[in-house]
Amino acid sequence: MHSMTGFGRGSATADEGTATVEIACVNRKQAEVVVQSAREFTELEPKIRRAVLNTISRGRIQVTIQFERASGSTAPVSVDLRLVDALESAFDAISEHTGRNVLPEAADFLRTSGIIRIEEGGVSADAAWTAIEPALEVAIEQVLAMRAAEGEDLAKDLSTRLDLLEKTAISIAELAPARPERYRELLTKRLRDAGLELELQDERVLRELVIFADRSDVSEEITRLDSHFRKFREYMAGSEPAGRPLDFLCQEIHREFNTIGSKASDAGIAQHVVEAKTELEKIREQVQNVE
Repeated sequence: MHSMTGFGRGSATADEGTATVEIACVNRKQAEVVVQSAREFTELEPKIRRAVLNTISRGRIQVTIQFERASGSTAPVSVDLRLVDALESAFDAISEHTGRNVLPEAADFLRTSGIIRIEEGGVSADAAWTAIEPALEVAIEQVLAMRAAEGEDLAKDLSTRLDLLEKTAISIAELAPARPERYRELLTKRLRDAGLELELQDERVLRELVIFADRSDVSEEITRLDSHFRKFREYMAGSEPAGRPLDFLCQEIHREFNTIGSKASDAGIAQHVVEAKTELEKIREQVQNVE
């Protein structure tokens, strides 16, 4: 079981320079990869996203890439010929409109934004990838290690809280069988207080006791809780992402305790239900951190 929070940093050097990759992960229900890099590395983003999503399935993942060009290397220069043609066409239009032969000079091309581009970082995306890829791998490994370590801590905390829920369910199971007998005593007292001397073997009394016993029976809920608890531990011990199934199990456990509380009509059981729901809320908060 892994946490969704983590940080990793990797550096690698190739012929063209040194790449530094930082990855920061925070909680999010779905996987979202945000890449920050120099503009000339935009074409690498699909590769980066695939590499990240191959190992991380949930959370917001911020990937920051910095590239330092090797000393002595020259920055590549590119010319946008479409802008050159557009600028010349503009001067032709001016000449035609004024009747004067107006020609562009070298300074006009240099001053026009976008015609001549010096690539930031001074290296092509393909060349930079030889350093970015290994740096990215190191950063991912560090993120996974941190998420695994935090996942172990989360698992310990969740296991402790789950122990408390299991003990609460056992306490409820021990109290529940006594409810029909207490109700029989209460019913007898009420009948006597009302001046009715009905025998306990009277068909009407027996029918009332049977209805109450059936209505207040929580054995099915206790059985389902036991199943949910076992499944919860299986997911925590597994290697697959467990956040979503654990969140679902929390909802199911909450539903069972709610049903027990509404069926039991017993102060002792009601107190246990309140304690269980309080502990379960803490578990749900922790589960939001699980991948």
